[in-house]
Amino acid sequence: MMDGTDRHCRYFHRLMSKRARLYTEMITADAAIHGDRDYLLGFDDSEHPVALQLGGSEPEKLAEASRIGEDFGYDEINLNVGCPSDRVQSGAFGACLMKEPALVADCVAAMKRAVDVPVTVKCRIGVDDQDPEESLFGFVETVAAAGCEIFIVHARKAWLKGLSPKENRTIPPLDYDLVRRLKREKPELSIILNGGIETVPDAAGLLPDFDGVMLGRAAYGAPYLLASVDEEIFGEDAPAPSREEVVRAMSAYVKREFEKGVRPHSITRHMLGLYHGAPGARAWRRFLSENASAARATILDEALETMRAREPA
Repeated sequence: MMDGTDRHCRYFHRLMSKRARLYTEMITADAAIHGDRDYLLGFDDSEHPVALQLGGSEPEKLAEASRIGEDFGYDEINLNVGCPSDRVQSGAFGACLMKEPALVADCVAAMKRAVDVPVTVKCRIGVDDQDPEESLFGFVETVAAAGCEIFIVHARKAWLKGLSPKENRTIPPLDYDLVRRLKREKPELSIILNGGIETVPDAAGLLPDFDGVMLGRAAYGAPYLLASVDEEIFGEDAPAPSREEVVRAMSAYVKREFEKGVRPHSITRHMLGLYHGAPGARAWRRFLSENASAARATILDEALETMRAREPA
């Protein structure tokens, strides 16, 4: 979800679910330490519960970045050991760290010493030619011994050689049963399933076997599915907001951010899929795409009028 779940995206997603835990895009430890912290780490109070996802492989730097994240108010610090992108591999972190569980354990131990909020790990079931049965169980055992109690497991291998990051999201087969066995053998750990989960009913069907489920691309591409999470997953009885209500709330947000110098497109780009599967989805996407360069704070009001114009009299 790099370049995806920034603060604007998370504000948008939070409008549709009050209970789902939101995660930042992966931010490198170096960026958190040396970069523009307010830009990279700042978030709206409405986003809680929200987790900071870090990338890195140096325990001291990850510990410092974790402290910074905790000071900003994040509810969780997550170490990404699952991302297969070329940018991540060149920095010697992400999924390639599945091959170095002892180093990940050192990183987790340093992070836990630095903060009081939970430190969690997101991983794959293995990389390249590793046997997932051995790599996943061995990795989790080693890292859990360093104090990690929560693992988010993307139930696919990552092929660092031969597959692109996009292909790594779909081509390696899913193995939910392997992650189920991990949960059965490690009942003291919280195991959260990730990978290939497309709908909220799919997530609800998997929850009896796991401590949680994570949706990534599905929630980004069709974000309105989040509107049913609070009722279907958490049993809330409050009515879900309509798409129009979400747009109106985001229009107010765009206007506030516009006054701070934020380009509307940096916000509306996350909203292209709001009408996915609903009448007018193509017209919605077209309007936002064709007006991507427009520097108008009223852009979402205009988009909503376009949608209304399509409705039968």
